[in-house]
Amino acid sequence: MKKTLITSALLYANGPAHFGHIAGAYLPADIYARYRRLQGDRVLFLSGSDEYGMPITLSAEKAGKTPKEHVDLYHNLNEALFHKLSFSFDHYSRTTWEGHEETVLAFFQDLKKNGFLMEKEELHLYSEKEGKFLADRYVVGTCPRCGFTEARGDECTSCGANYESLDLKNPRSKMTGSPLSLKKSRHCYLRFDQFKEPLKKWIAEKHWKENVRNFSEKYIEDLKPRAITRDATWGIPITLDDGSKKVFYVWFDAPIGYISAAKDWSQKQGFPDLWKDFWLDPNTSFVQFIGKDNIPFHSVFFPAMVMGQNAPYKLVDELPANEFLQLEGKKFSKSDGHSIDLEQFFTKYSADQARYYLAANAPETADADFIWKDFQTSSNADLLGKFGNFVHRVFVFAKRYGDATLPKGSSTAFSHLGEGGEEFMNNLRSCWETIGQSYDQFQVRKACSCLMKMASLGNAFFNANAPWKLVKEGNVSAVNEVLFACFFCMKLLAVAAFPIIPNTSSRLWKMLGFSRPIEQQLWENTLEEELPFGTVLEDPEVLFEKIEDESIEYEEKMLASSVENAPVPGKETIEFDQFSALDLRVAKIISAEKVKKSRKLLCIQVDLGFAQRQVVSGLAERFSPEELLGKHVLFLANLAPRKIMGILSEGMILAAGEKEALEIPTVEKASAGSVVS
Repeated sequence: MKKTLITSALLYANGPAHFGHIAGAYLPADIYARYRRLQGDRVLFLSGSDEYGMPITLSAEKAGKTPKEHVDLYHNLNEALFHKLSFSFDHYSRTTWEGHEETVLAFFQDLKKNGFLMEKEELHLYSEKEGKFLADRYVVGTCPRCGFTEARGDECTSCGANYESLDLKNPRSKMTGSPLSLKKSRHCYLRFDQFKEPLKKWIAEKHWKENVRNFSEKYIEDLKPRAITRDATWGIPITLDDGSKKVFYVWFDAPIGYISAAKDWSQKQGFPDLWKDFWLDPNTSFVQFIGKDNIPFHSVFFPAMVMGQNAPYKLVDELPANEFLQLEGKKFSKSDGHSIDLEQFFTKYSADQARYYLAANAPETADADFIWKDFQTSSNADLLGKFGNFVHRVFVFAKRYGDATLPKGSSTAFSHLGEGGEEFMNNLRSCWETIGQSYDQFQVRKACSCLMKMASLGNAFFNANAPWKLVKEGNVSAVNEVLFACFFCMKLLAVAAFPIIPNTSSRLWKMLGFSRPIEQQLWENTLEEELPFGTVLEDPEVLFEKIEDESIEYEEKMLASSVENAPVPGKETIEFDQFSALDLRVAKIISAEKVKKSRKLLCIQVDLGFAQRQVVSGLAERFSPEELLGKHVLFLANLAPRKIMGILSEGMILAAGEKEALEIPTVEKASAGSVVS
């Protein structure tokens, strides 16, 4: 029996998963796992939560939780989401279980014994204000090449330059804006430079996607030692040779989580060594599903780490890396309000509707978009209009005009339908083979297309042979041949669609009268296996509900509203001296009039007690000039003057909100010119 080890990238437990995650590394993996089980493989399908690292520490602090409480929340939340989507993980683990630390330390010890580690003391960026060393992602500064002042810790988003964070000019903390200093710290480094040649030779034999292979080969050329420890408290602890206390960098411990997840699964099965059947067998087929941002960690770093072990761990065979799925043209972002509430989603739509749309729209070779209108079309035109309609109309006809049982027939001989029946069967077999090849090659979009082609063939065949006319003619044998061919098509549809829409396929399988679960069906037997002839047909179930226009219009409106009302992210921290430089005063509005040729602007005169000023302000859509007269407002008095539509503006009236919700804070007792502090 072939053994297949399948992993989905460990999901970082710092927030809820969204459809972008699902479409990239999780749904394609579940589809493949279900297909390999239909092929009779012994499958171990694993994933879990990646639970260490600085981002989790910071998020936990903001939420007033411990890091463990924080990851517990999102581990449980994301595991529940996978359950709603009918995922078939054999085990969903986490990197905070006790066996993970033991496995990581064993990896470390082998790398050390085999001479692939070194320790050295170097300068690192340190925040005195925060009392910690900062990783690149939490550092900003001035680009050493182009002078852009908001360059990231390792890359300039203005000119595209890559550099070490130590090369940044005027480095500061991304979180607090405080300046950073250089401070010595000793760390352990993995000598990736020693793995260049073994990695080149290994990758040269792979038939991966061109973008994955090319990216990996170029990455190997620049391999150099990389720190595997950091100064932090949340992580797997390690003591260096000089006695200093560190934790492992999350990029180092996380991929080892695939192995510890298998150990976790073994223990829960009651056979602690069962994991070895997969990880230590060179004949195991090992497939890792990831997003494109994870390519180097799975194609270069983790394979090198495995090569440095004494245990013969299996190296990855296939590495399907998908591109990104966006939402209506922009990346999913809960903080920006650009997201889908999945709790609400599953109260209205089914898991199979979501799975089918994400599969049919999978970002296999380029970024794709979740678009609400497309989701509706996919569900109504494909699932309901083709698949569901075909099944329902054939069942209804068979119940009404047949003898309400599955008819007996042959998939190779049609005495009454002749070549039309044989051509239909040949077309079905062709689709069947293409769907299997598509699953084998990780092409789920193509598999979805062929599934709908198969359903369309069934509909066209049913229409062309018009069994309702044959009933009127009294040609019972021909009616039975039509029904047999249609039910045969449904059998293939149920099995072929099972990896993508498992719940619907299971229902159809039962409707056809099969007593054993569809999970126990073998792909290779499906074409030749007979239908359970004579089974009394039950009333057909409605497999898919129509998604109404009103429902999608509501979703689009909610998305637009949530984006519009999303809280604006806080700005960088400033020093008190910067705040003190603002001259905030109470100002009395003494006149206001609309600016000609402008729908939004008002020209307003204010009294500051010591002087009068003119300001041009975008308040006309919310307030009439008369409403503003006499109000005591907050005013920024030392803003540099500038002209707006040719009118000099000498300050700014403070306001809050947008459009209809716009408000002007006012004071009642303070006199004009009073300082705001």
